[in-house]
Amino acid sequence: MRHDRFSKSSTATCERRAAINARRQLSSDEIVAGVQAGNRAILARAITLIESRAEAHQALAQEVLQQLLPYSGRSIRIGITGAPGVGKSTLIEALGLLLIAQGRRPAVLAVDPSSSRTHGSILGDKTRMEQLTRAPEAFIRPTAAGNTLGGVARRTRETIMLCEAAGFDTIIVETVGVGQSEIAVRAMVDCFVLLLLAGGGDELQGIKKGIVEIADLLLITKADGAHRELALGARAEYMHALRYLAPAESGWRPPVQICSAMSGEGIDTLWETIKAHEQAMRAAGFFTARRRQQAEAWFDSLIEEGLRAQFMARPGMAGRLRELRAAVGEGTLTAVAAAERILDA
Repeated sequence: MRHDRFSKSSTATCERRAAINARRQLSSDEIVAGVQAGNRAILARAITLIESRAEAHQALAQEVLQQLLPYSGRSIRIGITGAPGVGKSTLIEALGLLLIAQGRRPAVLAVDPSSSRTHGSILGDKTRMEQLTRAPEAFIRPTAAGNTLGGVARRTRETIMLCEAAGFDTIIVETVGVGQSEIAVRAMVDCFVLLLLAGGGDELQGIKKGIVEIADLLLITKADGAHRELALGARAEYMHALRYLAPAESGWRPPVQICSAMSGEGIDTLWETIKAHEQAMRAAGFFTARRRQQAEAWFDSLIEEGLRAQFMARPGMAGRLRELRAAVGEGTLTAVAAAERILDA
């Protein structure tokens, strides 16, 4: 009995020490080493670190990102968007399992919409991708969109870099699916896939020119059972409509395909098309050029974000903003005049 009590006490002590170490802030070198070793727990902590708005965390996050920069960029980045209910998560799980079967390591960055009232988010993608979540070759990171427009999270670009440095060779960004503001995700992926659903009425109403023009592939989902004929009809209509759009500068014309994540039909074709798109972009010299444009656009957006933060932090600015916002709301001052007064200050 005494030996048993000692063993249990020793085990509990080890567990407490492990818990303390888990909570301890790791150094930049420890995080970098853990990420490069493919330690999923440290990768998750690194992502949490870069998502933090605390100044101390941001300084450490930048050290980590700078050290890992040479090890990033070695993946194919895929953006998947579509209206809610189109089957994004189900499709991504089917694609992820196919990639694993082919020896690849997919990382899924799933962005969920945030409540405008509570700012909370359900983050249910891990539940919807149950099989992929259990696969040791895959990594799934659900993140709330917060106030960020474009269907992506505030630090999605940095998260992509971390996942690449951890050895994941296929990065899939699932956006919230909020409409034409999804254009923002195009600025961080190599292949942009737009999911569409047949049978919702006039198919051509589903074409939003702004987002279709930047899509590299149109995919009609849930093409099984009674919906298969509807999907084939929608495919024909979309193909006809796309003829009226000017081709991309690269010369790539987005194909229109059908698939069923439930039956698996079309998933392998989807992946082959993504690879064909990458090869075509590389051959035409657009792959590297697009990555460079994306990095420069990211730089510009960070400057805008920083300038806004500095502006809002100026002494007395918060009170002045409240006064002018109230005047605009009461109708005693136009929004334009109020903005000019703030900027003049």
